[in-house]
Amino acid sequence: MFKSRAKYGLGQVVRHRKHPFRGVVFDIDPMFSNTEEWYQAIPEDSRPRKNQPFYHLLAENEQSYYVAYVSEQNLVADYSGEPVSHPDLGEFFGPFEDGHYPLYVQLN
Repeated sequence: MFKSRAKYGLGQVVRHRKHPFRGVVFDIDPMFSNTEEWYQAIPEDSRPRKNQPFYHLLAENEQSYYVAYVSEQNLVADYSGEPVSHPDLGEFFGPFEDGHYPLYVQLN
């Protein structure tokens, strides 16, 4: 039986290891749960393992806001203390406090 434990939690601010964006975790898949087409679109030498947690992020970079789907191996915790400005944060979380966002609603 496969067991997986997520390193990051809901409301936590994280950064991508290689790309210049950060975001807030709003959902976690214990292992890859996107389409095979999405997976195959990633260059083979950069493709993450499927048997690890994948995170749904309310993400931002210098140009835009979006939702990102990122493997645990490609994330690091963001300890900058800076809030994320994604416009959809209020749908899931309360105000930024002590480096994270508290859950505002119950998620399934």
